[in-house]
Amino acid sequence: MKHFLDIHKTTRGELRAMIDQARRMKDARDGRPKGMADDETPLAGRMVALIFEKPSTRTRVSFDVGIRQMGGQTMVLSGKEMQLGHGESIADTARVLSRYVDLIMLRTFEEATLLEMAEHATVPVVNGLTDASHPCQIMADIVTYEEHRGAIAGRRFVWSGDGNNVCSSWLHAAGQFGFDLTFTGPETLDPDPGAVAFARSRGSNVTIERDPVRAADGADAIVTDTWVSMHDPESARERRHNQLRPYQVDARMMAAGKPDALFMHCLPAHRNEEATSEVMDGPQSVIFDESENRLHAQKAIVRWCLGV
Repeated sequence: MKHFLDIHKTTRGELRAMIDQARRMKDARDGRPKGMADDETPLAGRMVALIFEKPSTRTRVSFDVGIRQMGGQTMVLSGKEMQLGHGESIADTARVLSRYVDLIMLRTFEEATLLEMAEHATVPVVNGLTDASHPCQIMADIVTYEEHRGAIAGRRFVWSGDGNNVCSSWLHAAGQFGFDLTFTGPETLDPDPGAVAFARSRGSNVTIERDPVRAADGADAIVTDTWVSMHDPESARERRHNQLRPYQVDARMMAAGKPDALFMHCLPAHRNEEATSEVMDGPQSVIFDESENRLHAQKAIVRWCLGV
C-alpha cells in the first residue's frame, strides 16, 4: 500500500522518481488540448474519490483533469455530503469507500482525519491538504523550479510571511531534496519546530532572519503564501495583517535576491498584500506555471500510489 501523506514520509528516491515522471508526462503532452487523454491511459477502468472538506479551485480541477487525462474517472464529494466523523466514523468511511474506488484524495482540516483515513483504507490515500501540510503543492513547485533553473539541490530558498502548512512542506522538501531555507517573518508565526528539525536532520541549513531584505540576500527563490486562511475568523485578519506587512514581497526584496531569482506563490493570492502585483506579474514570477504543474505532479503521484 503506497499512501502519499507527506513529503517527509516518502523516500528521497521515490520523490525524485515522481518529479522526473511529472516532467516526462508534461513534455509528452507537447501542447495538446488540455482535455485530451494521454497516449498512455494507465488509469483506464480506475475510479478515484476526491473528497473536499475544504473548498478548492486548483486542487479540485487539477486532480479531476489529471485523472481523466490518464483514462480514469472521478467522483467529487464535498464535506457536507460526507460529514466525515460526524455520522459514520472516518474509519468506517474509509472501509466503505475502499470497496468502491481505487484511490482516495482527501483535502481536510485536521491531520488526524487524513491519518485515520489512511490507516483504515485498503486503497491508497493522497493528502490534498491538511492544516499541517500541503505536499502536492510543493511537489509541483519543485517541478516548476527545476524546469526553469535546473537541479534544486544546493539552492537557497526564502520563505516570507507565515510559517504555515505550506511552509512546513517546503521544510520537509528542503530535507529531502537537499536545499537550504531561510524563514523571514514575525516570531509569533515561526514555522513548525518539527518541520525545522526534520530539514536540519537531513543536512539542510535552516535559518531564521527577521529582516526580510537581509533574508533575501543572494536567494535563488523567494516564496510566500496568503496571510490569512479562508477559515480564519475576521478578528484574526487585522492582527495578521499588522504582523505581516513588513514581510510583503516587493521589488526591493526581489532585488536583494540573485538576478535570476524566482518568485513563487501557491495561490490564491491577495494582490498587494503578501506580494505586490508588480512582483506577481513581473518577469521573475512563475506562479501560473506552479498552478499548471499541480496537474503534472499529481498525475505522477497517483501513478506512484497505484503502481501504474
